[in-house]
Amino acid sequence: MVPLPLSRILYIEDEEDIQVVTKIALETVGGFTLLVCGSGAEALKEAPEFRPQLILLDVMMPGMDGPTTLKSLRTLPGLDKTPVVFMTAKVHPSEISNFKQMGALEVIAKPFDPMKLAEKIRDIWNATHG
Repeated sequence: MVPLPLSRILYIEDEEDIQVVTKIALETVGGFTLLVCGSGAEALKEAPEFRPQLILLDVMMPGMDGPTTLKSLRTLPGLDKTPVVFMTAKVHPSEISNFKQMGALEVIAKPFDPMKLAEKIRDIWNATHG
């Protein structure tokens, strides 16, 4: 069986400058369809209709942080098993372990290389869906 190629990514990030860089990296360089949400609350409203194949989620956000957003997304129909990748500057091995225990496929360290981000996400997707 050929795995379904990754095309739709929900990206949740509160920092506008990081949103812009990531949007260029994933849409222009990577060719993905991206829905950018600036908060967990916005993601909870927009995600069900967008039906992402992958959720790219910032850890530290005001109000609802990444782990809290993930818990809430998991309660929505169709999003209970959607793969998640956290993006964070918190990349101590114990923190990475905690994020993976929450259900993250992987953790991408910030700052990241915009020219390699799409390839890294494809590699993560293919490692779990190939």
